[in-house]
Amino acid sequence: MSNVDLEAIQNIDVRTVDPSTLVDITDVKIDVTLPKNERILDFIRQIKNPYCYKCGKTVVKTTFSNTERTLEEIFKNIIADT
Repeated sequence: MSNVDLEAIQNIDVRTVDPSTLVDITDVKIDVTLPKNERILDFIRQIKNPYCYKCGKTVVKTTFSNTERTLEEIFKNIIADT
């Protein structure tokens, strides 16, 4: 994926995106038997855009700060807060 492609998926506007073009995260299945790097690649392959996707009928926009924390740490914090 090029920097232009990455920037395009990061900058999708949730107010104007067509929800029918987004993947529902509940349809994504993670094969826990895969090594970590392969699980990450498989997740991205399935979700298409990890920055904008659906959860049911809700469009979700995810942004990340420029930080030393890993995506795994961030997701663990999100899950712990729910």
